[in-house]
Amino acid sequence: MTKKKIVVMGFMGGCPIAGVIWQHIHYIVGLQRLGHDVHYIEDSARYAYNPITFDLNEDYSYAVKILAKLAAQFGFEGRWAYCARYLPGHDCTGMEKKRIVELYKEADAILNVCGTQEFNDDLLQSGNILYVESDPGVEQIKVDKGERTTIDYLKKHRALFTFGESVGTEAFPVPMHGFRWLPTRQPVVTDFWKTSAPPEPGAVFSSIANWSTSGLKDIEWRGEKYLWSKSLEFLRFIEAPKAAGEEFELASTLPDAATRENFLANKWRFVSPVEMSVDYNLYTDYIRRSKGEFTVAKDQYVRLKTGWFSDRSACYLAAGRPVITQQTGFTHYYGGGGKGLFAFENVEEIAEAARAIRADYAAHSRAAFDLAREHFEAEKVLASLLERADV
Repeated sequence: MTKKKIVVMGFMGGCPIAGVIWQHIHYIVGLQRLGHDVHYIEDSARYAYNPITFDLNEDYSYAVKILAKLAAQFGFEGRWAYCARYLPGHDCTGMEKKRIVELYKEADAILNVCGTQEFNDDLLQSGNILYVESDPGVEQIKVDKGERTTIDYLKKHRALFTFGESVGTEAFPVPMHGFRWLPTRQPVVTDFWKTSAPPEPGAVFSSIANWSTSGLKDIEWRGEKYLWSKSLEFLRFIEAPKAAGEEFELASTLPDAATRENFLANKWRFVSPVEMSVDYNLYTDYIRRSKGEFTVAKDQYVRLKTGWFSDRSACYLAAGRPVITQQTGFTHYYGGGGKGLFAFENVEEIAEAARAIRADYAAHSRAAFDLAREHFEAEKVLASLLERADV
């Protein structure tokens, strides 16, 4: 493969929580391992979030601090920038603005990770911007509803990729209107997660989740409302631990005491997500200490049959931790063999998966890691993405 100059654009400085950080680091390191010249740039008019103080304002010092730390740890020193485009001088740290603009012109590809990057005149000098969508459904519905801002935004990209691997197929109900969506999935550098140590006795199935994000990307389509939240799905399967004969743990903050008591009565337990959200190493340790993952998917992903799969679940697999997760259609592409990864649509299937894992944990642990290597290894995922984008 010919060495390319690639810019990764995202929001791990502006929203420096562990899951977001790992999502981006896998792109940077995976592209480095393919031999490319990789730069990371945030060039945004959005205020930066500080997870220590919970503030969202024009002070971007924490963003710069975390990006410098990540660059030193993952080998992109001198190749990163944070540009606060909301300030009059577009203050830039890490690289000068002049160099950022040069990179926009020179880059063979600019990856708009999670589709969060706003366009500006400098960035639009590139014709090589690739849209990488992690949340399928909303943008496709907006296009179907004729929302001009979304249509114009998407058209500014050289290629469109989505974690919704069923988007554009007969399984996905939303019309494409001439847009070509290419399937992709979260790249994972599996050796960052791999561990030869089995979980400690007493380890449980766990997951990490925002309790409710409804309202952020909820959308109405053809008379129905599709929610961008897992909360209702967790409530639908609140009896899962009791049915599975297991205790499940959720790293999340519930909205009220009554909801918490309902979960506790069904063999759930809770831990605070705050520390592991701030410290990406604690996030990794939490996944490795778990017996496996039990989780649900957002309402949108399930009812639209998107074929989406969680980036966090891919990390559990890479740690050799079996995953029990809600069916979105992903088993049409991988994970339908009943080893290491289980999709469910009802409580009985959750119980069956838990029993199978208990019966031969070592085999399911090996299968989980093998699935991660086969389907999510960063070099494979990213080489395929670049090839299909003709980079």
